[in-house]
Parts: sequence; structure tokens; C-alpha cells
Amino acid sequence: MFSEEARKTAGQCRHYAMCKIDYLGTGLCSSGMENHYVSHFPQGRMDIYHALTRSQVPITQVLVEIADSCDLCGICDRQCHFVTGMRPLKVMKALKEHVREWQALGNQPLQVETDPGLEGLREVVGQKWATNDPAILVTYANDPFPLAEMRMPRYVALPGTREEVAALVRCAKALNLPYVVRGNGGSVFGFVFSDGLVMDMHRMKGIKIDAENWLALVEPGVTSFELQQEAVKHGLRANTAEPAATVCGNIVCTGLFSTWSNVYGVNADTFVDMEFVDSRGDFFRLNEPAAPNAFCFEHKLTPAPGICTLANVRLHPVTEDEEGLIVPFADFKEAADFARELGKRRIGLAVGVLGGHYLSTFMSPSADLADKVRSGLTEAFGMRYAVFIIGDRFARDAVMSIRETVIDEELFKMLMLGLPSLGDSEWLELVSDMDTDQPPYEILLRREMRPVLDAVLQPSPETASRAVDEDLRDFYIKLYSRPEMSEMVWLNMFRIISARMSRRKHMFAFLIYVPLDRVGIIEQICSELGRIADKHKIDNDFGFLTPLDLGKRGILEYDYYIDHQDPLEKEKISAALVEFEPYLDNLSATTKGVKWLKYIFSQGCARKEAFLYT
Repeated sequence: MFSEEARKTAGQCRHYAMCKIDYLGTGLCSSGMENHYVSHFPQGRMDIYHALTRSQVPITQVLVEIADSCDLCGICDRQCHFVTGMRPLKVMKALKEHVREWQALGNQPLQVETDPGLEGLREVVGQKWATNDPAILVTYANDPFPLAEMRMPRYVALPGTREEVAALVRCAKALNLPYVVRGNGGSVFGFVFSDGLVMDMHRMKGIKIDAENWLALVEPGVTSFELQQEAVKHGLRANTAEPAATVCGNIVCTGLFSTWSNVYGVNADTFVDMEFVDSRGDFFRLNEPAAPNAFCFEHKLTPAPGICTLANVRLHPVTEDEEGLIVPFADFKEAADFARELGKRRIGLAVGVLGGHYLSTFMSPSADLADKVRSGLTEAFGMRYAVFIIGDRFARDAVMSIRETVIDEELFKMLMLGLPSLGDSEWLELVSDMDTDQPPYEILLRREMRPVLDAVLQPSPETASRAVDEDLRDFYIKLYSRPEMSEMVWLNMFRIISARMSRRKHMFAFLIYVPLDRVGIIEQICSELGRIADKHKIDNDFGFLTPLDLGKRGILEYDYYIDHQDPLEKEKISAALVEFEPYLDNLSATTKGVKWLKYIFSQGCARKEAFLYT
């Protein structure tokens, strides 16, 4: 009764919750927006179908309603394909068909009984917003982290106000019920699961922009994408994480970093004040004299100070002359030194060192094309690394006075919209045969070569759409006809394609603060993590490096890629853990300027100086 193709697709859901934000302007799943539970969004239906194939949940009346509520509009196909390359509509259809066939056999759905604990929660949030139905619980029970086992909660509740959050904490305490707080998606490290109560903040979507003070007052259900949308309306921007990540949760958990952290900072730099509910159900603000000192840092695993119910997030001005630039390099040290030099000289806003994998994946509408282009960029072009920069016209002029070969917005648009042609074997062979002592990119990317590139690549939305399934091409043509979809500033502000890094497999990211003035240490970290991964046959690659604090420090991402549904890959990462964890633990404890994010997790409110300079 189950479709094997749909089962495999459902099991590969990355839990990044991109189907819960309207990042492509396609609209959102109407059932999800009405009901708010994860189970009513495409991500939740993927989990439900996968759980049914494993006999992990019964068919309840709520499950029947969830399956029926999907109108097969196809929005999920377009959204998920843009990020992961997957087509979840087949899972939505398979779920509906399975439930329909099951009922046609005369089966009756289970009616789940209430209990006193659930009734207590419903007294706080209302009848609709607390449940113990397995069809909903299962969508809060797991994530792609392969070392975390499924943990079915006893209840899920969706508070709508700060007062309801506090009341839920007091209710849980009275019931002796453990609880965790969930933002928009799911942790990729197994941290947002509980055998007791899961509080989902999706209903708390309040945003108030204080343009005069360059501040945003943000409730815990607001995502990075939603905050950025509101900030832009006022000529401002936020330093945001991945688009589907909740702003409050991201600040508390990881300190909120991005390529904009070059200027906008991390951790306590990103907010002015935050309101929390403590374990007794009482409110406090971080700037109150009697509040717990969340601004300090301790080199140990530390719980969050409470449940954030409001954050006063800093916003930043946007000028009309901002532009994106990409400066290619053949050598990592040269790229890292250049990024540090930009930091020292206060040139640019967003800055990041990218590898060929990151750059090709960022630009490509499909995984297959990304693989072809990566080979072309790194081998044929000789562009193994690139420094990505967003800056105003003064920063642009400064960069172009330092480096002769630069990809500006015009050239980036040409490359991105002509990418399928860039991956053609004839073109790559022609470039490879160039007889030059210079990296080929220094010749190919010269301004006088642009007419040649334009003729060869034939950049257009139609050309870019050649890389996707035929039935999606009309959609991609319309999408790439929008100017912002090939504009570096917009794409980096809204970060809608950052999740593409997990297109092939789920990404297990190592995030490490490093001393940018000692590139040798950074190279050593990348080399050792790469060695461990290669030893255990785990796909791996350099992610990015962003300067902080005027180039004194940086944040490094190194990535492992694993199929979280493959038991063999689970064994691989378990074996690798025995090596990389003590290595990074020791490095964090003994090397000045090095801190693994493991120790900063849940200390995202701390001052960065407390861990960068100890």
C-alpha cells in the first residue's frame, strides 16, 4: 500500500522548514497557515508518511484530516526543488491515496483520548492549540541528525502570547513535565526533543519596527526571512541566519552569525535587550540589574537562560549604491589574507571566503549542474576559492584598486543565468587547453572578455532553466526573470539559497571561531577534519570563512555530508565522532581564539569578547 519512491523522498526531508516561509513568492500551504502545527505543512506530511511506512503511528482522525487538507496545489514541489532538488508532491499524493485506500477497506481511524495533563494545557492555550495526537506528535519527534534517536513527546502546545508561554511553564512544572521550545524547523543536533511537552512558537509572529532607533521588536515565531522583509520596507536590514530560522531562537542558540557579521558582529552585538520566561514562569529582561548574567561566557555546555518571548534586535542602514563582488583566488591562504585585510581596513559590509563547492552550489538551480560547474570553476578556471564582498561604491572602488580580477554584479548575473552553458564539456575543454602561466580566470574574467562570455553562455532565464526538470522550466523562467534572483546583495540578505548546501545529503556543519591572523591554524583544522572524514569515507568540504572584529577573528564552517537514512552512514559518523570531538574539544580549550560552537550553543547572548579573547 506504500509507494517506495514516496517513502524514500519522505525520509530525506531535511527539516529546514523552508516550506513554512514564502521565500519564492509562491504563497504557502493554506492548511499549514491555518493550523500552524508542523504536521499541516509539507515537512510534517513527509514525516507522517515516512512514519506510516515504518508503522510508527496509527491512522487517527487527525491524520485523516491532515491528509484531506492537502489540496495538491504543488507549491511544495517548487519550493523544495529550489533548495533540495526534491519533489515532495508525490509524497502528498501518496499520503492521501494511502489513507483513502485504508478507509476503503472498512478501517476506522483512531479517536485519541484526552487526559488531565492535556486538559490543563488546553486551559492555557485553548482547545485547538494543544494536542496529544500521534499524527502531530511524530512531526516533533526527530530531525536529520543521525545520532539522535526519535523521541515522541507526550504533548505539543502552541502558545499565542507571552503570558501563555509563562503559564505553560508553570503548568509543566505542576505536572512535573519536562519541556523544550521549538522555533520554526528542527535542530540538526537532536536538541529540540522531549518526552514531555514541546512548545512550538509558530503562532507568535509579532514584528514592530522602531525605525528611528534602528530596532525591531520580534516575537519568538518570527523567522529571519520575515524580519528581513519588514526591515527592508524601512530602508534597513537585519543580520540574519538561514531564512527559515527563528530570530530569537537563533540568537539564543548560536549567537546569530552570517557573512554580515564582518561588520554587524555576533552574539550580544546583534540585540539591545531580550525578554525571557524562567523555569518558574516569571519574566525577566537581560538589561535588568537582577537578571541572570547571560552576557558572560563559560567554557562548558550550558542551558539557555530561559524561553525568549521578545527580542529587541538591532537593524542597520542600507545605502542605494551597495553591490556584490567576488574576488577569485587559486590559493586558500591568499583568499584568507585578503579577507582579513578587508576587515582591517574596514572595507565592505558582508565578507566571506568561499570554496568552489559553496560557490557552484550557491549559483546552480540543480545538483547535477553544480557538480559540473564546480569542476569547471576549480579546475578549468583555476578558481578554487573566492572572497565574497558586499559594499557601497567606495568599497567597490577600493576592492577593484587592490585586485585586478573581480566578478561584479553584471558579470555574476551573466555567469548565473548562463551557468548551464558554463558546464558544457566543449567549453570546459577549450578553457583547459589555454596556454598560460596565469590562472585562467585572470584572462577569462577580464572586462574585454565579456562579449565573448556573453556569446558563449547566452545568459537568460531560459538558459538557466535548462538545468531543471522540463515541467518546472516555465516556473524557473519566471523566477529568474525577477532581477533580485541573480543579485548578490538581495540573495545574501535573504539567504534563500544557503540551504542548497544540503542538496545532495544532509549537512553536518562544524562551526568554529578561529584566529584569522594565524591562517595555519585554520588550514590545520580543515586538514584534520578532512582527514577524519576521508578515513571514514564521509563526503566533506570546506564551507566558508567570515572575518570578525576587524579581521582579528573569523568564523569557519567545515561540512560533512551524510545520508541520515543510511545505517552505514550513521556508523561512519559515530566512528568519526570518536576522533573529531576530542580534537575540537582540546583545540577549544588550549588554543587562543579557537572556540567550537558546541560550547557557545545556548550561550548566544554572551559577549563575543568573552570567548574570542580568552
